[in-house]
Amino acid sequence: MSPTHLKVPPPRTHESCLAIREVLDRVGDKWSVLVVVSLTGGRRRFNELRRSIEGISQRMLTLTLKALERDGLVTRTVYPTIPPKVEYELTELGRTLLVSITALAEWAKVQRPAIQAARATYDRKHVGVMEEAAELVEKPTKKRVAS
Repeated sequence: MSPTHLKVPPPRTHESCLAIREVLDRVGDKWSVLVVVSLTGGRRRFNELRRSIEGISQRMLTLTLKALERDGLVTRTVYPTIPPKVEYELTELGRTLLVSITALAEWAKVQRPAIQAARATYDRKHVGVMEEAAELVEKPTKKRVAS
């Protein structure tokens, strides 16, 4: 189906805009999508997740998992062992998000060369403007000396 055949009505109400913003806030952050994708294969322990997501800190993983759990996308199961065993898993709702994430990831892979070309074209056109702006910011201002 081509984009011209999509029948997606524009958001018209405050509620629909709010719903879109809330979801994009969650899945648009740096780590949430990576955590969701890492949980695709099933339950995982915290340290398994941390090792599978390059660059994520323990604190950021904790905050991301809590936010995903709050939104109903992830469940946290604590087993009464010593030390406690904790596992994370996608909920049914979280699994429905994978469809959209997968589609977006596929689009990004296919369109990346076109996006890079557009950026290069833009940068070539605007390099003079950007350099002038940088010079204005860096140019020292002359101060009057009181006599």
